[in-house]
Amino acid sequence: MIALLIDADNLSSPEWVQEAVNILEQNEGTVAIRRAYGSAENMKGITEVLRMKAIRPFVNLHLSKNTTDISLAVDAMELACMTPRPKMIVIASGDLDFVPLVVRLRERGIRVCCISERSKLSQDAIPAYDQVIYVGAEKAPTSAPKVQGVVPTTEKISSAPPKKAIANTSQTKKVAPKVVAKSKDAPKKATKTAAASSKTAVKTHQAIIAALPKMHEGQWLELSEVAKILHDQKILAKNATSTKLFRQFPHHFELMPVGKPNKVRLIKP
Repeated sequence: MIALLIDADNLSSPEWVQEAVNILEQNEGTVAIRRAYGSAENMKGITEVLRMKAIRPFVNLHLSKNTTDISLAVDAMELACMTPRPKMIVIASGDLDFVPLVVRLRERGIRVCCISERSKLSQDAIPAYDQVIYVGAEKAPTSAPKVQGVVPTTEKISSAPPKKAIANTSQTKKVAPKVVAKSKDAPKKATKTAAASSKTAVKTHQAIIAALPKMHEGQWLELSEVAKILHDQKILAKNATSTKLFRQFPHHFELMPVGKPNKVRLIKP
């Protein structure tokens, strides 16, 4: 029996969650237990893949940091005490906090695998796992792989001297070269596009501040409460996350903590 436990506060991309399930099913077999843990905001972003892959969501109460990690760890130890227990537990997260859990699971004779995107996996956590699987575009090889059994085609070179072509001047027509006119409007269009994008960013920034008057006081605001207000004001798209939105304005907003932010404030000039 294989159990997949997803830290949705860390592995929050729906494409990568789906890829993780597909890789496990192809290489290890049926994944009997599928669970995802995280905040309500992050769960919204992966709702569709949870439904498609029959993954049970476990939404945490909005409290302090590490609530998701502790919830996942408690269930992992509970599974390890079951009869029969899983032969393999897969933790979909790159957090270093799970290393003590991984050690305890391995002591009970359970194989432990990590699934993470390369940029989020702590290098100190790798030795603790029996296996590490990377998901996302970052795992793609930088050069094209060699394909066995495929022989490249080559042109046959004839030893006979080439035949001289006889030019018929009476039938040869002079073709004037085509002149490709450069569009004078291209730089203007690029400038207009950049200007429009800049205006949109300014409007979004102003709309965020207008919707959150407490930010003028320089207070740290809870990210989940802020996201709800931005969703209600139609500033934040339905499936978008507030973290990505604020990271578009690094000179105006500050997130805390850096790894898994749960608070935000306005940076005053």
